[in-house]
Amino acid sequence: MAETKPIIGFIGVGLMGAPMTSRLLAAGYNVVVWNRTREKILPVLNEGATEAESPAGVTSQVDFVFQCLTDAQAVEEVVFGANGISAAGSDHQLLVDFSSMRPDRTREFSTRLREQCGMGWVDAPVSGGVKGAEEGTLAIMAGGKAADVDRVRKAVGQFSARFTHMGSSGAGQVTKLCNQVIAASNLVTIAEAVSLAERCGVDASALPEALAGGFADSIPLQIFGPRFAKRQYEPFLGHVYTMMKDLDTARNLGQKKGAPLPMSSVAVEMLRQIASRGYAEEDFTNVIRLFDRDDRC
Repeated sequence: MAETKPIIGFIGVGLMGAPMTSRLLAAGYNVVVWNRTREKILPVLNEGATEAESPAGVTSQVDFVFQCLTDAQAVEEVVFGANGISAAGSDHQLLVDFSSMRPDRTREFSTRLREQCGMGWVDAPVSGGVKGAEEGTLAIMAGGKAADVDRVRKAVGQFSARFTHMGSSGAGQVTKLCNQVIAASNLVTIAEAVSLAERCGVDASALPEALAGGFADSIPLQIFGPRFAKRQYEPFLGHVYTMMKDLDTARNLGQKKGAPLPMSSVAVEMLRQIASRGYAEEDFTNVIRLFDRDDRC
């Protein structure tokens, strides 16, 4: 007898949410979608998704609600605002939040949602970018009850290679901040190395191949090394301002917990420099401009 798949709601069908939704549809899930900007859901509607008129409308039709939103303010509005998720949620449903925010905000929202309607909350920020979402190779770090994580594991597995339970509510968000600390520091350093190679007359585009398998190798090197060397800003991989937001969150948390983050401090200040030149809403690859002679202030 064929297994009955849960019905999934997806709220926030943007840069990341669209390919995640597409993979669910391709795997045979019924998906109900809503997005603040309706035009963004048209492609997934053509793939078979069903449209709802509000977050509450999504919630009333599904077993699990997935959401991928910009920040805590957007999450609060979608979950607790007029016609929000909490207005239609129940204790047999789960909200899986792929957004990135402060861990304490996640814990606050999780408690509030459970008190209002009994609905469970899994914080599940992602790493791997648009490419990872499209290819189903995202790394997703989860906070919440282990049983809740297991309930959604198969569905989440349609767009992730790893879905790791890291602990109680907020633990997924802390893990994502650790990810961003490593990723941002690495990416800025890769840009620095590309600049050094170029100024010494070495073909910087060959660095990823030359360093593959060594201690300097990494997924960011293989993806961003060629982009930095070619000044290739498309296809879009991630906003400068998003990384800045996450690093600021990590630094604030580090200060509260007595954990010094000197490398993150350097990385975020470099991002502020490139953002101040008008690239805040552009791709992260633009950080290489900080090392270009002709683009210096």
